[in-house]
Amino acid sequence: MTADISPSKSAPPFELKFHHAGVSVPNLESSIAWYSEMLGFELVGRDYLPQAKAKLAFLRHGDLRVELFEVDGAAPLPKERRDPDTDVGTHGNKHVCFAVKDVRATVEELKRRGVDIVFVVDVSPTMTVSYIRDNAGNLIELAQQPDLWK
Repeated sequence: MTADISPSKSAPPFELKFHHAGVSVPNLESSIAWYSEMLGFELVGRDYLPQAKAKLAFLRHGDLRVELFEVDGAAPLPKERRDPDTDVGTHGNKHVCFAVKDVRATVEELKRRGVDIVFVVDVSPTMTVSYIRDNAGNLIELAQQPDLWK
């Protein structure tokens, strides 16, 4: 039996807001530096999760939060997960997306900083997106959303 997931006209039973994205990285210190230097995040806390043998770092950029974790013995990111077009063929979370005022201007600045740019594409006359990779190869989408700054 399939659940009916058609849109409801009633109010949702609770409100949700984005809290954070969790990103597994091979080297916590170099990833803290990359997210800080390339995207302007600041380190706001550290922790250790003994049951996962994971060192954690909590970063913030305005209302955005990212949790980086380095896990002992973690497997490296598979090649097919490094490309947005092949990554969608594997179930699971795909990327985190950050809104920016102007994708092309942001990408030019990130290129200047040496960031790995996957591509920039106009998906509609009013929407441009870009995918970049962090220092561990994890995908990050940038979506042009200038109305968020009005």
